[in-house]
Amino acid sequence: MRTRRFKSSSDPVPSARNSRETGHRTQAASQPPGHTSVLLHEAIEHLAIRPSDTVVDATLGGAGHARAMAELLGEKGVFIGIDADEAAVKRAEAALKDLRKPEIHLVTANFRNLPLELEKLGIARIDKALFDLGWSGYQLSAGRGFSFQTDEPLLMTYAEHPGPDEITAGTIVNEWAEESIADIIFGWGEERYARRIAKRIVERRAERPFRTARELADAIREAVPPAYRFGRIHPATRTFQALRIAVNDEMGALETGLAGAWERMREGGRIAVITFHSVEDRAVKRVMAGWETAGEGKRIVRSPIKPSREETLENPRARSAKLRVIEKIISHT
Repeated sequence: MRTRRFKSSSDPVPSARNSRETGHRTQAASQPPGHTSVLLHEAIEHLAIRPSDTVVDATLGGAGHARAMAELLGEKGVFIGIDADEAAVKRAEAALKDLRKPEIHLVTANFRNLPLELEKLGIARIDKALFDLGWSGYQLSAGRGFSFQTDEPLLMTYAEHPGPDEITAGTIVNEWAEESIADIIFGWGEERYARRIAKRIVERRAERPFRTARELADAIREAVPPAYRFGRIHPATRTFQALRIAVNDEMGALETGLAGAWERMREGGRIAVITFHSVEDRAVKRVMAGWETAGEGKRIVRSPIKPSREETLENPRARSAKLRVIEKIISHT
């Protein structure tokens, strides 16, 4: 068996979402300093990892889940960690550097390309896979415009160095038609004032193009009713979510990534997915229900698992998290 510890691919990484993790401290496993992971205990319990398993963490993020999963593997186990953000891969290297087992591969890549990355590593089948689609506090300081409280450029790409031809948030708000912007904000952000916001964006860019995240957030605040400006969440939250999803083709990447993991999954293997908003959760539910209807899988839990009251009190960002798990019962390969 080839052992390549902390391998990082040098291939160009297409913009895609898979570097997000928010969290909750738990005694289930040690985690990197300053980092916590949502539903860590529940995810590990329902994945039912065995020492000899081949396990994929498709979204390394802060490496909290990665550490917990790798610690359960023995000398015959294999751990593969993937993230589109090179900084997340480096965090995982630091978090796992003291482990002498299992065989570890860390790859900078988009999880939508999971089968290709496994092929490069010479790995034919996997036993467990985790997709944690939560938000990472690390990205708020990534300098790419994820935070609406900063003067960072409007990129919102998960790839650290986006190519010149890649779509950015700036491309959308400065160049796309008002109707297209409204459709994105409503469809991916479920924003009730999508059309008002899109109209204000087009009016504002006619004066001068948007350059920073703060400029965009200010325009959004101006577009919504006064009562909406001081609610529980910032009025720009849903619009920024929608732009991030569109820029990184997050929904396309999610469905492709899940399909790729399922294709390589052994019978008896499991996929766990942690989502943080309803658009994602509906997509995951639909995909898993489809596998179950086809007789290929069985959902481990009928209703999604949610964080405990203790966890949400300690980490309010965890309150919207949902965990779904499915087991593969028939393999056609």
